[in-house]
Parts: sequence; structure tokens; C-alpha cells
Amino acid sequence: MTGKGQGFGFGLGKMKELADAFKKAQQVQEGAKRLQEELEQMEIQGESGGGLVKVIVSGNQEPKRVEISPDALAQGADLLSDLVTAAMKDAYNKSTATMRERMEDLTSGLELPGF
Repeated sequence: MTGKGQGFGFGLGKMKELADAFKKAQQVQEGAKRLQEELEQMEIQGESGGGLVKVIVSGNQEPKRVEISPDALAQGADLLSDLVTAAMKDAYNKSTATMRERMEDLTSGLELPGF
């Protein structure tokens, strides 16, 4: 019998590759869970008007608080609205960059396709 012991075409080398792939996937999953917990605890600050308005978000972009200086209030509602919007954008951009950097750290060296 020529096909004896070959099963479904999986040799020992393929089984090891499959086991390694599962191990890498588990490492990424565990790292992603730790990363999510870490991001939730972070505070990332965006600001505008030279610090007149500050918006603080978590690492996963959940709003935490807004700080508005009395000097910003004196600027009037329209300018204050612009300052808050600019600070929100700054906080969003910083949190997005932080998330991207942390994901790159998590997946570096794993040689996963698509990352």
C-alpha cells in the first residue's frame, strides 16, 4: 500500500506549522486583551488655543473630560466652540496614533499576513 500513514496529506511539518499558527493567534488575542485594558486606563490630552481648552480621552477614544479656562470663556461662544472642536480633533488624532503604535508593537515579529 503506497498511501499508508499519510492521512489527509498533513505531514508532521504541516502539523507543526498549524500548531505554531494557533500559538501566534493566541498570543495576539492575549496581547489584544491586555492592550484594550491598557487603552481604557490611558488619558490622552488634546488641546487648542495654547492650552485654553483641553479635551481628555482614553486610549480607545472614550471622552473623559473637558477643561475650559476662564480666558477661553471670555472669547465668546463661537470662538469657544471652535476651540473645543479643535481640542477634540487633537485628542482624537493623538489617541488614534497611540492605538496604531500599540497595535504595531503587538503584531511586530509575528509575521502575520495582513498586519
